[in-house]
Formats: sequence, C-alpha cells, structure tokens
Amino acid sequence: MFRNQYDTDVTTWSPAGRLFQVEYAMEAVKQGSAAVGLRSKTHVVLASVGKTNSEFSSYQKKIFKVDDHIGVAIAGLTADGRVLSRYMRSECINYSFLYESPLPVGRLVVQLADKAQVCTQRSWKRPYGVGLLVAGLDETGPHLYQNCPSGNYFEYQAYAIGARSQAGKTYLERKFETFPECSRDELIRHGIMSVKECLQEGKLNGANCNVAIVGIGEAFTILDQKTVQDIIDLLEDKKDEIPTDAAPVEGEQGATQDDTDQGVAPMET
Repeated sequence: MFRNQYDTDVTTWSPAGRLFQVEYAMEAVKQGSAAVGLRSKTHVVLASVGKTNSEFSSYQKKIFKVDDHIGVAIAGLTADGRVLSRYMRSECINYSFLYESPLPVGRLVVQLADKAQVCTQRSWKRPYGVGLLVAGLDETGPHLYQNCPSGNYFEYQAYAIGARSQAGKTYLERKFETFPECSRDELIRHGIMSVKECLQEGKLNGANCNVAIVGIGEAFTILDQKTVQDIIDLLEDKKDEIPTDAAPVEGEQGATQDDTDQGVAPMET
C-alpha cells in the first residue's frame, strides 16, 4: 500500500516544495458546510448552512459571537472553530480590560493569523482544519475578513467558503456592486440567497440556516430560527410571483410580415 512519506509532520517539505498537512487542513475547509459573509457601508452579515449527522440529531452551530462588535462563521472542523473562537473571546476581554475600549477588528485578525501560522512551523502541532469569516465593526467602519489554516488573511467586500462555495461566490460576484448601498434587510436577504446557492441537498429553512448581523448602532446578533424562516418564506413568495401583464415577444409579427413580403405563403388551417 502506498504511503506518503512527506505528510508525517507539518515541517516536512515534499520535493515539490509542498506542505501536505497544510493542504489537508485547507481541504477540510473546502469540504465543510458553506459560510457566506457580505458587508455594506453600515452592516456586515454572516450566513451559514448547518450540518447534521442524522435526521434525529440537531444541526451544528456554525456562527459564534466573539464580542458585542465581532463574530465569526466557520467552515471545516467545528471543534477547531470553537477553540479559535474561545481564543478570540479571551483576546477581546483582555484588551477591553486593559484599554477600556473594544479591540479593533484588524488587530484581532492579525493575532488569529499568527496563532494559525505557528501551527505550520512546529512539528508537534497540526494546522487548524477550519476557515473563518470574521465580521466586525470598529471606529473605521464594518469589516469582513477571511482567515485560512495556512495563516493567511484577507479583507473582502463579500466572500464564501466551504462546500459548493463557488456557487455562492458566483451569486456574490453578480450582486456585490450593490452591497455598499444596501439596507440592513436587503443585505440579510442577499446573504440568505447566496448561502442557498451553496446548499448541496435538501431545502433551506430556519433550522439549518444560521444568520447573524452586526452594524452601526446594532451589536452582533444571531437571528432566531423564526425570523430566518420568515425571511426565507418571503423570498420564496417573491420567487413564485408571475407577472400577469406579460408583453408579447418582440419581432413575432414582424417576422410573419417579412415572410409574406418574400413570397412565403401563410399556412392554411
């Protein structure tokens, strides 16, 4: 049986210059349940799809509150996500105790990236198999960051991670130019629509869809199941509406007249 001799620890490089354990961690993020984040000038919305091991179990929680102004959505190993969210809570509490002000979002993201990057340098550790979308609000406005298991981090206007995330990115790419001017409710609807594109099987509902929002004048809040279900029902009703005053297809009568002018006899009935 073939055995890869270059993935026994994270500090062993392959001849091609690859760190397989880091790639395995990033693959765990790709196979995790989808999470989406998007921001406007005033708010940031996180939406995710929960996973369940069987029809008798509840859905796993994929969005965590870190502080009143920061929250995260995860894709990948939920246990690692809980560890990192607990670390972020500790950093926020320590900073608030020491400086009596909220921790800036960018500084927290850098500290989180440093913690993840250390796990790619020590042979007795393994990379965290989870990707995070960090949403927050500070003095410079709303922010949305993505943190990778490799230690990289990026700021986005909108982004999606996890399984079938490309479908969600496609939706976000079509609509992202309108996000800065969106209202709170419009941004939530866009978040639900984008995460719906990432759904692999089944139907999106208030039980398997988690939505959270933070913005100016609004602390980080995870919407309850009934509120999410009402928004999904509203979107479904709008999708099912069919206009009654449908205009005739342009060019049909003109094509018939052109055929007559060219000598084509009309069909007898």
